[in-house]
Amino acid sequence: MAVADLLVIIAIVILNRIVGIYFPLSFLFITPVCSFHIALNFAILDCSVWLTVAFSFDRFIAICCQKLKIKYCTVKTASRAIGAVYTLSCLKNTFAYFIYEPLYIINNIPWFCSAKLIFYTSPEWAAYDWIHRILTPCVPFILILLLNALTVKHILAANGARRRLRIHSSDPEMEKRRKSIVLLFCVSGSFILLYIVLLINFLYVRIAKFSYFSGSNFNEANFILDQSGYMLQFLSSCVNPFIYAGTQRKFREELKNGVKYPLCLIVKLFQ
Repeated sequence: MAVADLLVIIAIVILNRIVGIYFPLSFLFITPVCSFHIALNFAILDCSVWLTVAFSFDRFIAICCQKLKIKYCTVKTASRAIGAVYTLSCLKNTFAYFIYEPLYIINNIPWFCSAKLIFYTSPEWAAYDWIHRILTPCVPFILILLLNALTVKHILAANGARRRLRIHSSDPEMEKRRKSIVLLFCVSGSFILLYIVLLINFLYVRIAKFSYFSGSNFNEANFILDQSGYMLQFLSSCVNPFIYAGTQRKFREELKNGVKYPLCLIVKLFQ
């Protein structure tokens, strides 16, 4: 999850958004490179979202299915799941490379990427766009909500049983489970809030027969809706690691060790 979200920041926020604003005529915006970069961006975002689903499923197994936990919650299984998510995300978004055509041709060099007209009129491309949006974020949203609801239900039932057994004493295990409930609700809530604008924009484009990036004026409602959806989508990839990993004690310890390590090396050099 951390690697996928870091790739979102590097490939999309830095190389696409920031470079696009300050270096608009760099080689990254030659049409073949631009098309590849957009397809790669979609693949990275899919990895970020589906790794969140995989982690939610992993937590569900670890908390609710104690017998299956021994077989499933292993390093080997995690490696296979991560490999499958990255591979399938790349394969799914390979078709995005063929959506775009040059916006300008300067000195026989194609520049920038503009979605082909056939992308909005062809039933095949319309089906691909629907499938793309259904798989990300609709299906992940449903799965995360379902898995977290089942996990919370299991935690509440277990807490009720433990409360009846330990009426007059505090139970640290119940406190841990209460924190888990808050954590799961934060994940579900942030995912819904940060992806809802993107989903609304997609429905607006397909139902109202508009095009993506239809606003050439920064003050147009279409442009603001489109770009706000993408901004919140990128923010979601930055929020999830903090919600999932930033609240874990072991993660915080490793982060502190990572910060201290280069400082210790510098101190040793001057000793």
